[in-house]
Amino acid sequence: MNLLTLAVAAPGTAAVEAGIERWIDLVYLVSAVGFIMALKWLSHPSTARKGVKAGEIGMLLAIVGTLMKEEIVEYQWIVIAMVIGAAIGVPLALLMKMTAVPQRTAFSHALGALAAGLVGTAEFYLHGASLSKVALTAIGFEVVLGYLTFTGSLMAFGKLQGILPGKPILYKGQNFVNLGMFGASVAIAGYLVVNPGATHLFPWLIGLTLLFGIALIVPIGGADMPTVIALLNGYAGLAAAAMGFALNNKLLIIAGALDGTSGLILSIIMCKAMNRSFTNVLFGGFGATAHIKDGHVEERSVRSISPEETAQMLENSESVIIIPGYGMAVSQAQHKVRELYDALTKKGVDVRFAIHPVAGRMPGHMNVLLAEADIPYDRLIDMDEINSDFPQTDVALIIGANDVVNPAARTDKTSPIFGMPILNADQAQTVMVVKRGMSAGFAGVENELFFEDKTMMLFGDAKGYIADVVKELSGVHAGH
Repeated sequence: MNLLTLAVAAPGTAAVEAGIERWIDLVYLVSAVGFIMALKWLSHPSTARKGVKAGEIGMLLAIVGTLMKEEIVEYQWIVIAMVIGAAIGVPLALLMKMTAVPQRTAFSHALGALAAGLVGTAEFYLHGASLSKVALTAIGFEVVLGYLTFTGSLMAFGKLQGILPGKPILYKGQNFVNLGMFGASVAIAGYLVVNPGATHLFPWLIGLTLLFGIALIVPIGGADMPTVIALLNGYAGLAAAAMGFALNNKLLIIAGALDGTSGLILSIIMCKAMNRSFTNVLFGGFGATAHIKDGHVEERSVRSISPEETAQMLENSESVIIIPGYGMAVSQAQHKVRELYDALTKKGVDVRFAIHPVAGRMPGHMNVLLAEADIPYDRLIDMDEINSDFPQTDVALIIGANDVVNPAARTDKTSPIFGMPILNADQAQTVMVVKRGMSAGFAGVENELFFEDKTMMLFGDAKGYIADVVKELSGVHAGH
């Protein structure tokens, strides 16, 4: 009877399993579409919020589809891990300041890459002897990219957070050492594909890739951190794609490929914007020079003016270009900047925002802040489009920016930012700089622009100073 029952039930069970697989495939397909549309919509500020929602829905569907797979026989540890992750992730998202987005992004890259590396390690030790060479090759990519991205992202986090020095750490023969570690890692990974039984070499592979991740980031200067963030994002995505091949998960391959290629493309775009070699970026040591200054600024005279004088000069201008930078992010001045924009616009002043591709600490940092303050998207102009307009501009108002307007990028061949395209703020008729003091920028380079005759320093916290200027403008307006 039991045999007869099994014989009758088996076809039904197989049909149910096939139906579940079809549903999973459908869920994965919709999820993949969500990821693709998220990337498309995130490419423009006006559709960015819709892109975030599409990505969130796609990820939710991906998790649900994965949890439906027959390979999962117990949910206890999955639920525990999800609760722990939520307990950590929710406070991070709610309590994190906007100025900390870059380092939080780097930290997220680190955790995602570590997960990929650990999954690859588990797959190798559990099933390595029975896996095909294709699967072993995928695991090799997954482990190498995962672990080097883990330590590299932690180093980037440390530099952005101020735990580690932002200046490049250099030594003779550094590039050869880096290439040597990377080459040895690839060689060991290749050998394990052919001889998976040589498990004693696997810890060496992990150790070398962890060290290479550190060595990849230490020679990179703080001014180049936005490119590093984009590159590490690409590495983490490619590690996830390799994990998809190892686990035979189509959606993971798609999501990882989208993440990896978008990160690498962004890195190339950033390198072009900063006049850096992408080859050097791949192996570290870019943006590095032995001539970096220590951030000390000699005593030199500058011109400073009050909020009243600032308001009067801005009101009497026909055109103003505002250049936001990290200082605006630190003081959370974006909403006051919006009030300034509104006040000047009401007075007939043409106000636009010049966006440098590496202003802040990550790509798009300034766009996010200004969009949060509901500044019209058509007023945010990219560097290439607006640079030719500075000579015809009455006032260039720099709010917390430094390296991206530093003329040393054009003139000083010993500078770590030499060759980096900058915003031509120095070509405006008048330059105003809102700054707490005369300290150097993130690259540790003194800015000669601050000492020019046409430059006026507006000393103070950006949020407070701009608020005072807005009050003066409103008072003059009310008086009329």
